[in-house]
Amino acid sequence: MSQWESLLKNLGEWQGSFTRVSPQGEIISDTPSVVSLEGLNNHQTIRQIIRLGGDEKVLEYSSLGRSVLFFENGAFSQGTIQLGPFSEFGAELGLIHENRRLRLVQLFDKNAQLDQFTLIREHLAGTPATQSTAVTVEALLGKWQGEAVTIYPDWRSPDRYSTKMQLQLDDSGHLVQSLSFGDRTITSTATINGSILTFAQDSQKQIQVLLLPDGASVTSPLKVQFRQPLFLEVGWLITPNLRQRMIRSYNDKGEWVSLTLVTENRMN
Repeated sequence: MSQWESLLKNLGEWQGSFTRVSPQGEIISDTPSVVSLEGLNNHQTIRQIIRLGGDEKVLEYSSLGRSVLFFENGAFSQGTIQLGPFSEFGAELGLIHENRRLRLVQLFDKNAQLDQFTLIREHLAGTPATQSTAVTVEALLGKWQGEAVTIYPDWRSPDRYSTKMQLQLDDSGHLVQSLSFGDRTITSTATINGSILTFAQDSQKQIQVLLLPDGASVTSPLKVQFRQPLFLEVGWLITPNLRQRMIRSYNDKGEWVSLTLVTENRMN
């Protein structure tokens, strides 16, 4: 399936809201939204209309830029393809399930500090606006088994592999995560402070997971460290036993190198 055909999975009128959130998880504003994507000229062109509050923006395009990649189900990410010093950096990661989309924008300021998020929750017009499972640490505990697909900006063949994740609390109340993909297993530990989980590899490199409304979670470095690889991730707990995650990865030169979609189910 071509990238353009995958984009067409997003056709329709999506109703929802854009919620601006601080790095600490405080909701700054919530604005009703309608985003419609319509195919013109036998779907050769897309007309996109974005209504946000009282503002309206109309875009038309017939090709896709280098900063965006789509999965076959319509999930996608677009954002910075090369990060550099003293420039803003960010990306949008968009998940899709049946009649709903969950999109999340992460932005970093010119000092490479995590600046803000925009959480976008949408459903197709004329369908029920069902809510996802509230995401808490307790809701994520246990064993998850999944399938991952990794696609690449140079359009080489996708990689597909199975994943396993186990989340448990240790005796001191920290969250221990064991993540296996292929023949590799990575174990890391986070402190829990309400809806904020902090994985500290050292005092310089801290990764934060923020639990957000409607099943969303977002993983980000608190500060971009140049000349080190990094990743941005969004998770969506769609039902108590079904979760999607998307990971946008950068190498130590600051180049965007891959995009991975994981669909995982809880193992009883």
